[in-house]
This record gives sequence, C-alpha cells and structure tokens, in this order.
Amino acid sequence: MAALDIRLVPCLSDNYAYLVHEPDAGLTGIVDPSEAGPVKAALNRTGWTLTHIFNTHHHPDHVGGNHELKAAYGAPIIGPKADEARIPLIDVALDEGEAYDFGSECFEVINTPAHTRGHITFYVPGSKAAFTGDTLFVLGCGRLFEGTAAQMWDSLQKLMKLPDDTRIYCGHEYTQSNARFALSVEPDNAALREFAAEIDRLRAEDKPTIPSTMGREKQTNPFLRPMSPEIRNVLGMKDADDADVFAEIRKRKDSF
Repeated sequence: MAALDIRLVPCLSDNYAYLVHEPDAGLTGIVDPSEAGPVKAALNRTGWTLTHIFNTHHHPDHVGGNHELKAAYGAPIIGPKADEARIPLIDVALDEGEAYDFGSECFEVINTPAHTRGHITFYVPGSKAAFTGDTLFVLGCGRLFEGTAAQMWDSLQKLMKLPDDTRIYCGHEYTQSNARFALSVEPDNAALREFAAEIDRLRAEDKPTIPSTMGREKQTNPFLRPMSPEIRNVLGMKDADDADVFAEIRKRKDSF
C-alpha cells in the first residue's frame, strides 16, 4: 500500500488546500478548497483527475471551491455530519468514529468543534497525516467563533493523542506570527526558539512551514502546553487548571 501523495495548494492570501493522491486506486481528493482556480491548476500540473472533495468546516475560505469543482469533475463532497446544512453540495456527512474509504487509505473523522460547532479533523493513519483545518495550526489554534475555550481544549486534547510522527496539515500559513506569540508566553523553550528560527528562514525563502508533526507541536505549541511551568509563571496562573490556562492563552492571542 502506497502512502498518499500530498501536495500543498496555496489559495487566497494565506490558505492551503491539499491535493491527496492515492496511487494504487488512482484517486485524487482535495481538502478544503477555498477556490477552484488554484486547484484546477495543480491538477493540470500533476495530470491527476479530481475524484473527491473533503471539507473540515463550513467557512467560505474552506468550501468556496465546492460548486465549481463539483460541476467540473462530479466529485462527491465529504464533510461533517454536525454541520451538513452549511457544507455546500455535501454528499457524505460523517460523525466522529466514522471513516471514509479512499482506495487503500481511510479518512477517519475526529470531531474537533469550537472554531465552528461542526468542525472535524480528517486523520489518515496509513499515511501518518491529519488535516486539522482551523482547529490546530502550526504553533497555534483557531479562534473561538462558535464554541468555548473548554470545547477547543477538549478538541486539542483529542488531537494530542495522535502518534507523535503524525504530520499536521492545517488551513493557513499563520506560523510566523504564531511563533512570535508563542515566544511571548514561553520564551525559554529551547525547542520553540529553534523552531522559530527555522520558520523565519523558511518564510524568508517564501517556503511553507507546513507540515509540522504532532510531536513537535506538543513540544512548542503553547495551546497544547497549558501544563508548562514557564507558561503558567508568565501568566501568573501557577496553580490553575489546564483548561483555565488554555483559556487565558487563547484570550491573550486574540489581542496579541
């Protein structure tokens, strides 16, 4: 069984969609197509034909290409059961614990609400990949548009259970600004300082910072680290619950 061939497709100003090609069955999906043009261009470059569309949540910068791509290729659209009324043209609505067979691979669904109430993550264990949309970013997490800090912390804890070598493919290139915030709450984290320097080099060369890995995120992402003594000291919350520390980190990031 060959692993998925995953290609980043930059869209809009800072979005990423992801082409996912399963070579054994000749299937090609797109995850979170915000617009159709860049996806069609990427398909033309690869010679692949689109067979599936996957959406993590309903926001226009993740589903904006659904109509045009479905009209052009007839690809079924797979998305969250909890939000199927807001996913344009959805064909297959999946809930947590359900999965979608994609050739020899399998897209497992993890409910990760808070950014939106129906947000999901697609986890592909055979390819060691997770498409986290706007729940987990490299060194960040999504804003709480339709949920609470407690819900987001619960969602992130689910993702933290994935193997450390799981590659994290998120919805936006926010990493450089996320790194600046992360250093403001955990400045003595050596792994974070090293990662931040690497990020600056990549962005100076106009290269993506994605994917990261779950192991690296657990070492460096402040939103996964409310238990960190240094973060607790910086926030003045030495004896607080992890959920309360997380909520304060999210609040500070909102105004950073």
